[in-house]
Amino acid sequence: MAFLWLLSCLALLGGTLGCGVPSIKPIISGYARIVNGENAVSGSWPWQVSLQDRTGFHFCGGSLMNSLWVVTAAHCGVTTSHRVILGEYDRSSNAEPIQTKTISRVFKHPNYSSYTVGNDITLLKLSSPATFTDRVAPVCIAATADVFNGGERCITTGWGYINAATQNSPSKLQQVALPLLTNTDCQRYWGSNIRDTMICAGASGASSCMGDSGGPLVCQKNGAWTLAGIVSWGSSSCSTSTPAVYARVTALRSWLDQTVAAN
Repeated sequence: MAFLWLLSCLALLGGTLGCGVPSIKPIISGYARIVNGENAVSGSWPWQVSLQDRTGFHFCGGSLMNSLWVVTAAHCGVTTSHRVILGEYDRSSNAEPIQTKTISRVFKHPNYSSYTVGNDITLLKLSSPATFTDRVAPVCIAATADVFNGGERCITTGWGYINAATQNSPSKLQQVALPLLTNTDCQRYWGSNIRDTMICAGASGASSCMGDSGGPLVCQKNGAWTLAGIVSWGSSSCSTSTPAVYARVTALRSWLDQTVAAN
């Protein structure tokens, strides 16, 4: 019985046994385009979602936390009229086994500020559960106590612009390995704009860009991919010599847990 109780608690808190381990293994070149990223292996980031409007226009990414919940960025402005697309890889293909989900409720962090872009997190409750497959599966969510160190290599994925100037979007999901920065190092670029609810990565010849917003920054913890950041903001030109800024999941985990548990 204790084990079942633990399972129910894990499910409640957005934790999932078997999270963060893709059935289809990612292949990451140079583990040390997204701008200067590379095509991902189809299906290898099974928690990546595409947020789309009714016309099918992709405007933000997100991450599947469990069968009913998706996490994205508050600045994406998601509403219940938008759609969550699971299991997508090549947006130019009509042959993929995608799942299209409607959104029943949107929970934007009450302290999100569009001025400082602090607390840039929104939770989406799906109208019906996702079906887990080898191409649709949840990511692990960083615990409040987890530590992600400067220099650690993590991965961000998305369909954002591969060139900000030409606004050129890829059809296939892009991935890139980026080093984390300490917030002190990040403040050398961004000054007091960097707050404790943010984490930075990049400045290494690659960057996330517009359209990647809300998508995952994942780091490996104990063999599982763990959501450490949510694509939030960065240089308007998606400069690859400037770090991109992500919402820091460890700092937002308690709000996430409370929101999921209460709803």
